[in-house]
Amino acid sequence: MIVLVDAMAIALPIICGVAGLIVGGLVIFLIPVFRKYRAENTAKKIIREAEIKAEHITKNAKLDGKQAIFEMKQEADKEIRERKMEVANQENKLAQREQGIDRRDAALIQKESNLDAKEETLNRRLKDVDKKETLLQEKIDSIIVELEKVAQMSTQEAKDELFARVESKISQEIAAFVKNKEDEAKEQVEEKAKDMLALAICKYSQDTVTERTVSAIALPNDEMKGRIIGREGRNIRSLEQLLGVDLIIDDTPEVITVSCFNPIRREIARRSLEALIKDGRIQPGRIEEIVNKCSQEVEEESHKAGMDAVNRLGLPRINKELVNYIGKLKYRTSFGQNQLQHSIEVAYLTGIMAAELGLDQNLARRAGLLHDVGKAVDYETDGSHVEIGAHLAKKYGEPDVVINSIESHHGDVPAKSIIANLVQAADTLSAARPGARSEMLENYIKRIEKLEEICNSYDGVSQSFALQSGRELRVMVIPDKVDDIGAFKLAREIKERIENEMTYPGQIKVSVIREYRAVETAK
Repeated sequence: MIVLVDAMAIALPIICGVAGLIVGGLVIFLIPVFRKYRAENTAKKIIREAEIKAEHITKNAKLDGKQAIFEMKQEADKEIRERKMEVANQENKLAQREQGIDRRDAALIQKESNLDAKEETLNRRLKDVDKKETLLQEKIDSIIVELEKVAQMSTQEAKDELFARVESKISQEIAAFVKNKEDEAKEQVEEKAKDMLALAICKYSQDTVTERTVSAIALPNDEMKGRIIGREGRNIRSLEQLLGVDLIIDDTPEVITVSCFNPIRREIARRSLEALIKDGRIQPGRIEEIVNKCSQEVEEESHKAGMDAVNRLGLPRINKELVNYIGKLKYRTSFGQNQLQHSIEVAYLTGIMAAELGLDQNLARRAGLLHDVGKAVDYETDGSHVEIGAHLAKKYGEPDVVINSIESHHGDVPAKSIIANLVQAADTLSAARPGARSEMLENYIKRIEKLEEICNSYDGVSQSFALQSGRELRVMVIPDKVDDIGAFKLAREIKERIENEMTYPGQIKVSVIREYRAVETAK
């Protein structure tokens, strides 16, 4: 019994273990099966839900499609109705136009019928007129024949006689009429010209005192002369080399004279010396610095002066380089008259006279301002200021009227426009007004005497006269000693001597006059 109990005690755990293993194996086997079953059920559930959703989506899509089709159908119907209405309107308009065309066609047919009737009437009348004209011409011819018999003169002879008498009478009347009109025109032109010049002078008022060239520089003391000269003359040599001028230091106390034919250099020298005297540091390095600074200042002031002149006159755009040349006239003088001020005066006067004549005022002022622009560089370029000014105007694209005004303002070439003549008149007014220009009486008399002396020195000259303040020479020669060819040769020789031996402003015209008189006395 005890053995049996022990055996059962031993077997029972074994049996329990075996049973546990069996149960565990079953559990292990059944878990995948259960999971598979659950997964299949879940999948079936998801599939059913998806099918339900797909069915709902399909139904909704069908409904949306039907709704969209319905809306598109309504829009199509609406568009078709609108198109039909538009077509109907077009058809109505076309029908109205056709009716209008039909009415016009009928009116044109009626007018054509009326014109045909009128044409027939006119043709009948023309035939009647032709018949009457033929009869009238026959009567006129018969009358002319009778008149020729009575007058004993043919028709052509009568015409010639009549025309001759009429021509003679009319020629006399025309000649008298033209002469009267010419006399009236001359009187009116002279009066008009005087009035215009007086008006121009009155409208433009300008001070008679003008700027003049400064060539003498005051020193604070005589010691400054020595400092300007420098040790062994190095300072004055440096000044003359950089400035291109001659510095004259004489016995005159506290004064240095600047001598140079170039007014721009003379102005730079004046400013440089004044700046050095004020600064007190006079040495070659400082001199070069001051000269460069003053040169730049003069260049800037020249451009500013040119721009001021252009703006004062209200002129359109002028080339920048040409404006610089205009500004340089500020430092140029002629008989003490500042050339920039003179050019502005001429521009104003020319513009005033052009306005009175109804011409282009801007073009006239432009020509007046540029007429002496050649004087800005005539001291460093060969040729007269007229030739140089015309060359500059052509170079910078000025109008032909301006170029001709420059060339003709001293009579070198004929004036081709009224503006060119106005520039001549304005130039004379500006130069000849009281106080505009100055010249010592002694120098003037010497120049006139020298001109006449040159002329009288030639064999065959009987008399010579210096006219227009020495700007024109008239040489009277003895016709027995000087022939026509000799007169041309004499004029050229006098011209060459004047150019070589004299210094004078502007130009001098030489006219040799040879007059032969045959005189007989009846007794």
